Amino acid sequence: MAKNGPRLAVRAVIVHDHRLLLVNAYPRGTSDLMCAPGGGVEVGASLPDNLTREVFEETGLRIAVGAPCLVNEFHDPTRGFHQVDFYFRCTVIGSTQVDPAWQDVENIVSDRRWVTKSEMAQLRVKPDSLIDVAFGDTPISYDPLELIVR
Repeated sequence: MAKNGPRLAVRAVIVHDHRLLLVNAYPRGTSDLMCAPGGGVEVGASLPDNLTREVFEETGLRIAVGAPCLVNEFHDPTRGFHQVDFYFRCTVIGSTQVDPAWQDVENIVSDRRWVTKSEMAQLRVKPDSLIDVAFGDTPISYDPLELIVR
């Protein structure tokens, strides 16, 4: 069980020209795991405001936040860590070009890329349901509690 309750986070499902934006949020590439951009929720700001801030920090892109599309939770019982991610469909405002020199404020994101469905299938991505949510017609869904992986 998480010591102070679950950590809340928001993530963006951004599909442009049949490509999904993914990031690697492990400092210095210590893992090859890719995920949707986003991060922790700050108290006092709405979920969409937190997501707008997180996506800009990680990618330099400005977004419009749309409807929720997935709730995912994962945990590491050995550390007492439990996180609940709220995913929203988003669109980019302006250019979709990710500057390769962009550096996030915490120096955590080591890779940012737009991937097709077939390219995504060749990567390690969490949550497992993200590919179906991003490229399918899945209504809002829930991805049950899973162990955290690195």
